[in-house]
Amino acid sequence: KTFAILHSLDGYDEISLTGPAKVLSAEGETLVDPEALGLHTQTAASLSGGKTVEDAAKIFMAVLENKATEPQKEVVLANSAMAIRCARPAYSLEDAVRAARESMESGSALKAFQTFLAN
Repeated sequence: KTFAILHSLDGYDEISLTGPAKVLSAEGETLVDPEALGLHTQTAASLSGGKTVEDAAKIFMAVLENKATEPQKEVVLANSAMAIRCARPAYSLEDAVRAARESMESGSALKAFQTFLAN
């Protein structure tokens, strides 16, 4: 069985990149810092989702279109990489981040979302 339960130590229910995150999986419990993912530590302000649902939707689409801010893209890469690693435990953290980045930058993530909406 593969699973991952994670949260940032500063209270976010995901990897926020504002500090270390705790990851509990079939492999055990670990702490992951942004640098272990090859990413940067971020501030809460740089990750703001906006004030409205519409603001959040615009940021979501900007991420999928690879037009978001670097902090916004990096936090999505971090969480996407952990999902990829959960599905493919043989992947290293670096491989999982690389796969997530390729999906974002190539437009594959956007295409998958558009396919989802069409069905």
